[in-house]
Amino acid sequence: MFAGKILMPILKSNLRVANGRRLVLFLVMLTVAIASLVINPAPSWANHAYQWEKVQLPTQANLLDLDFSDPQHGWLVGTDSALLETSDGGETWEPRNLELGEGVYRFVGVSFRGEEGWVVGKPALLLHTEDGGKKWDRIGLSSKLPGDPFLIQALGEHSAEMATDIGAIYRTDDDGRNWKALVQEAVGNTRNLYRSPDGRYIAVSTKGNFYSTWSPGDAAWKQHNRNSSRRVQNMGYTPDGRVWMLNRGGQLQFTKPGSLDEWEKTQSPRAAAGIGLLDLIFQDQQNVWITGGSSRLLHSEDGGLTWERDQSLKDVGANFYQIYFQNPQKGFILGQTGTLLKYVPEG
Repeated sequence: MFAGKILMPILKSNLRVANGRRLVLFLVMLTVAIASLVINPAPSWANHAYQWEKVQLPTQANLLDLDFSDPQHGWLVGTDSALLETSDGGETWEPRNLELGEGVYRFVGVSFRGEEGWVVGKPALLLHTEDGGKKWDRIGLSSKLPGDPFLIQALGEHSAEMATDIGAIYRTDDDGRNWKALVQEAVGNTRNLYRSPDGRYIAVSTKGNFYSTWSPGDAAWKQHNRNSSRRVQNMGYTPDGRVWMLNRGGQLQFTKPGSLDEWEKTQSPRAAAGIGLLDLIFQDQQNVWITGGSSRLLHSEDGGLTWERDQSLKDVGANFYQIYFQNPQKGFILGQTGTLLKYVPEG
């Protein structure tokens, strides 16, 4: 009995010590866990505030370019002479058939400025409208034109800039009746041709082994060798004036600020999985998108430092050729066999 009275306080004391130690250990573990969350927060893309919706189209053509004349009225072009029009901001599209004879054309570019619009295609084709697409006129092109039209940019009333697939650049100020050459010599066969909003160009050679740049006022293209063993797929300019490059095998690079030849460290996003990357666009300064083969869409929310694949599109079953944002709230992905995806922000 005496021994029991002595033992009980000892047991209670040990129990309090054990419980205290457990409490201290729990608090330490909780503190470490919270610190880990602060240091390594969950990726911001874990809670997307958007979705991509597939738009049903009355065509199986491969889609190659898109532009809007106003927030509701837009045009979409592609292979097999595909020309489609929307009047509801891209929710629905209707085909527009033009009287172009028996030829089948590959419409590669479309551009509007107000009611005035242009379409270019292959074999050499140039179309022009001044009434929002109610009527399209075919503009004759010289048989001596170096290459086929590849890119068109509406500049204003009666004016446009056109580039061919070998890098010849021209401007018209009279509805396409006369064209002035802006560069003395073409650059050669190109895989891709990019024009920035301020009129600078980047051309990727057909084999992807070099690229060339041209700025308004330059007499000729300037050639640059690629800095990687991977061939170049596509290139363009970032909003802050840097250059982006997509290489074969799912690689990505950005130049250092103020340079066309000095590159940051090459990125090989795991989300690309070695699949070919085809196009890149900045939605805003932080949100960047890359399209690729096999229904691959990559998204960065930190200006291109880290990337995550949008898993919601993995079963679409199409290559995504081009991505377009009319503004940060309105975007589209153009793909093969009539695939069109519309960006829908939540709320």
